[in-house]
Amino acid sequence: MNIKLTIIFILLFGFQVIGLPKNLQKKVDKEITETFQTKNFTFEAFVIPTNVASELPSKFETNNFFQIHSNNQLLGYAYVSKAPSKTDQFDYLVLLDTELIVLSSKVLVYREDYGGEIGSKRWLKQFIGKTQNDDLRYGDNIMAISGATISVRSMTTAMNNLLQSLKILHSKNMI
Repeated sequence: MNIKLTIIFILLFGFQVIGLPKNLQKKVDKEITETFQTKNFTFEAFVIPTNVASELPSKFETNNFFQIHSNNQLLGYAYVSKAPSKTDQFDYLVLLDTELIVLSSKVLVYREDYGGEIGSKRWLKQFIGKTQNDDLRYGDNIMAISGATISVRSMTTAMNNLLQSLKILHSKNMI
């Protein structure tokens, strides 16, 4: 697509292409408000160029990585994605500070009858403070949950992939 068509496309459809579904946005906004202790913030898509995004372990699309600003100051980043569970996928959120340290993680929507315990604050708090230099290992530094093995492994892999992706983006001075 040439530049003129891209600009026209963004002007016509940009608000539909960039952003989260309303049900997820409400949950994300609540978590941002609680984590950053502010109700006054903007949530803006941070688009990674396709050629770089295709090389990353995590999926970076136009609607899943965001900068969070308040009073024209960068507070941090939000990453929203999906991870596989036994027969479906679950949506999750990771909030990072400006130094790319995990401040919060949350399971936004879990679609299975079993394994929903991974959404507990107690289990998710083990990701707080993790950085691009951490290596997360199921059963070692990440607790197992009986009945949620697939989801726990999946979330652990997703977090590892995100941290490795952030490391690559940081090394390229993109974030």
